[in-house]
Amino acid sequence: MGAVLTGGASRRMGCDKALMVVDGQLLAVTAAQALIRAGASTVVAVGGDIGRLAEAGLEVVPDIHPGEGPLGGIITALGYFKDSAGPVAVLSCDLPSADPRNVNAVVGVVAGSRFPKVGVPLVAGRRQWMHSCWTSATRPSLEDAFQNGERAIWRAAEAASTHGLMIVEVDGPIAAGFRDVDCPADLETPDR
Repeated sequence: MGAVLTGGASRRMGCDKALMVVDGQLLAVTAAQALIRAGASTVVAVGGDIGRLAEAGLEVVPDIHPGEGPLGGIITALGYFKDSAGPVAVLSCDLPSADPRNVNAVVGVVAGSRFPKVGVPLVAGRRQWMHSCWTSATRPSLEDAFQNGERAIWRAAEAASTHGLMIVEVDGPIAAGFRDVDCPADLETPDR
């Protein structure tokens, strides 16, 4: 299963990043295709402009916590896939070079686990939370953190790790696949 987080406000970019065309296609579609090429049987877009994303061919799920950040989007995705046994890979919509090899790397470290576990890439010493893979068992602890006011993914995961969530860092991914675009200047930075 896969989810693309498409509900962000895109304040720094000045327009909806999910609907930006880069290299001939919408950024949200680029992320969705990376998930599909990595083997995701179902991919949904979480939040955002439901009509325009659906016109682009994406299955869209309304964010149950709109405007509350990506943690709410991850919780929405995990809730949507709650009846499936597999892990859920989650990408932000602003990855113009999303790479299925990176998706496979994070899925590989959590696949088959029924315990609370998240695979997160480590690039230049930083965890890339917007390119992670979660088991469905992580949802209750993330929801608890969210209900207690937490909105940062990393803090929610760190808090959950004291209650059994296993955070597995994945080293050596394709670094260019993690480049995100937050403002117009980021589009001018080559990623190849």
